[in-house]
Amino acid sequence: MKVENYQLAVNLRHELHQHPELSNEEVWTKQHLLEFLKTHTTNLEIIDKRNWFYAVYRAGETKPNIAFRADFDALPMDEVIDLPWGSQIPGKAHKCGHDGHSATLAGFALEIDQEGADKNIFFLFQPAEETGDGAIQCVDFIKEEKIDEIFAYHNMSGFPYRAIGIIDGTALCASKGMTIHMKGAPAHASQPEVGINPSFAIANIVKKIPEFTRMEHNKGLVLCTVVQIDVGEKAFGIAASKGTLRMTIRALYENELNRLQENLENFAKAQAEAFGLKVSFSYNDEFPETVNHKESADKIRFVAKSNGKELIELGEAFRGSEDFGHFTKLTRGAYCFIGNGEQYPQVHTDEFDFRDELIEEGVELFKGLVRL
Repeated sequence: MKVENYQLAVNLRHELHQHPELSNEEVWTKQHLLEFLKTHTTNLEIIDKRNWFYAVYRAGETKPNIAFRADFDALPMDEVIDLPWGSQIPGKAHKCGHDGHSATLAGFALEIDQEGADKNIFFLFQPAEETGDGAIQCVDFIKEEKIDEIFAYHNMSGFPYRAIGIIDGTALCASKGMTIHMKGAPAHASQPEVGINPSFAIANIVKKIPEFTRMEHNKGLVLCTVVQIDVGEKAFGIAASKGTLRMTIRALYENELNRLQENLENFAKAQAEAFGLKVSFSYNDEFPETVNHKESADKIRFVAKSNGKELIELGEAFRGSEDFGHFTKLTRGAYCFIGNGEQYPQVHTDEFDFRDELIEEGVELFKGLVRL
């Protein structure tokens, strides 16, 4: 990577870090990235899609169409470490490294703009990965531009510094936030029998979870994590009449996630009928399974080895989720990981900050994939 392009990308990363925006609020972030490419490139076509955008280097209509994606949303966290480029917005910070992912893609765009390529290269800048509804906004891009293959990476702590991690098949689990709402009828606390209290039904649902997630009942990992139980009010004279149970449901395979959801819904409906409750369901942060196509994953392996990088073959998928899976449902592609270091602070923690050096690692990986 050219020194001047690396420095431009690092400066961009620091600017993005100073101005974090949450999912679906990334107005400044998107515009700043767009203006960066307009300022520093001459051979790219830029397509503005309101909440997101992509740039294209066109080599010719008969050439392959290869896409690379970066996310650009931040997290609802405070910046608690002292950084010269620290967040200037209280309660918001780039604690997952999406500032670095976007700076990598922008730096890569500079290199392609200057050096050219024998393929049509698409640089996709995506919002709202953290909530799982960013990629789905962009997914029509795959068919509209007839994308043949798509790649992305995520920085990853716990991996050797600059090492590249890859796996065939499922790389990250499918997941969603599930809320069960139950409504009964209030009563004086001295006469609970004349009301309808959802507490017992909700308790029975929680007790049923281990049965639904047992390993022997499922092909892959299935998890149901209770994140909040909210029943009644802080009013000792009134029996509870409303309650919510919030869970994150997660699975290696989407069909098993769907079965877990169905089991929980059916059991909740049965409990509601037994106790005379009204029940409803709502869902948030829905992520598909992210599946790597072997052909694409093998390309990452080849480039990593050719660049002299340590290659880590993952023994199993990460439990976390990533909406990149929407793209690989429609075309070939692969998602890999670049190591922050085995002892480096984990993403989504106070001490985390993206390592600038990984910008060059990502750019060189992407350039190697273009040359194949």
